[in-house]
Amino acid sequence: MSHAKRRLAAILCADAVGYSRLMEEDEDGTLDRLRACRGAIGDLVAARDGRIVNTWGDAVIVEFASVVEAVRCAVDIQTDLAARNAGLPADARMAFRIGINLGDVMVEGDDIYGDGVNIAARLQQAAEPGGIVISGPVYDQVHAKLAMGFDPLGVKAVKNLSEPVETYRVRVGGANAPAGVSHGRRSRENRPRRARDERHVSAEEMADDAAMRPAGRGVRALWSWYGRQSARIRTAVAGIGFFFMLNLFTGLDSLWFYWPSIPFFLMLLSPGRDRRRH
Repeated sequence: MSHAKRRLAAILCADAVGYSRLMEEDEDGTLDRLRACRGAIGDLVAARDGRIVNTWGDAVIVEFASVVEAVRCAVDIQTDLAARNAGLPADARMAFRIGINLGDVMVEGDDIYGDGVNIAARLQQAAEPGGIVISGPVYDQVHAKLAMGFDPLGVKAVKNLSEPVETYRVRVGGANAPAGVSHGRRSRENRPRRARDERHVSAEEMADDAAMRPAGRGVRALWSWYGRQSARIRTAVAGIGFFFMLNLFTGLDSLWFYWPSIPFFLMLLSPGRDRRRH
């Protein structure tokens, strides 16, 4: 039996919102708008060195060698389509949801298959109309390279996958900047840092900002690890944490939290039967 070729790729999945309803109301007009949207998407994909793998009905699957270019292309698409919709009545607008994943894919001819593609499709379903949702591996690669805002959506279960997926929302259009930044000054303030008055930034504020970023990443990584554990381990960690915090609030001059935590320590050390399957 021959083995399918594999490669690492960034997969973008886009799907039209409410396509069936639009077709029911106006088949000819909806098909014309879908063709126009596909043409615009095709031009933007080509400009970012992507490759359209398939167009199933109202969906588009695109492969990129660069995950950075995949995210840039997604923002280009949503920005362009929003401008097109601005001149149409509300009931004639065609919005798309987009999901992006970075993963290993199987290659057969011009088609690609596997969990890398399936996750992108599931992320697309989680996006809002005109929105973009990316997976944790995508975020890890792009958040320090792109001047965009990203909102954590938490760890989500994905159908037919045993492991949950960490997800983030990309801020698009005027909202494509860190929270609190004025939309009228995107070119100056659309940076991955918290908003502040640019007329005066003290050295203490800059130091605090730099210190908070790694702390925030640490909290997200810890929460992601906690979410991947079995119920037994989560219970043990929560129990130990509860008694430690209680000890902390009553004063650390006397340490006693480990005595009531002994059963939870034993839960961590004992082999369990409820480990997640890998």
